[in-house]
Amino acid sequence: MTMPSYRTVNLCLFLFCISSLGIAYYMEHVMLLEPCPLCITQRIFFFCAGFVALLAFIFKPKNSGQTYFSLISAIFAIGGAGFAIRQIWLQHLPKDQVPMCGPSLSYMVQEFPLSEVLQAMLSGDGNCAEISWQDPVLQLSIPQWSLIGFICLAALCVWQAMRR
Repeated sequence: MTMPSYRTVNLCLFLFCISSLGIAYYMEHVMLLEPCPLCITQRIFFFCAGFVALLAFIFKPKNSGQTYFSLISAIFAIGGAGFAIRQIWLQHLPKDQVPMCGPSLSYMVQEFPLSEVLQAMLSGDGNCAEISWQDPVLQLSIPQWSLIGFICLAALCVWQAMRR
């Protein structure tokens, strides 16, 4: 059995990230689940990792270029995993320790300076601690599924960086 090519794996990584974003937008627009700041941040990391994988697919880098593209995607995946872990931690805090809920992200973008919006996106608030959906079979929340996705993405990217 032959190993899939570097380009094929990057195409799969890109499609995985696009699929993850598609699921997120489906949950937002069809299931009417409003994303919290940490959810938006995780979407940004899926987008960035997928975009780098797409660039690697398009430009067909050689040798060290393959390693660099793969490591950059892995860094985005690890960063996204960190924000997913933060949200999971917030969701498992006792009720009295959950941070206060803030205004919606769309309101904050319109009314607050960019620095405050970014701080809210990176740290989360009480909205991020709410579990708005769990899958019926494994009882995993959205950030738990997101974390699994980021771990798989990072592992594949690291494998891509190390393979010859």
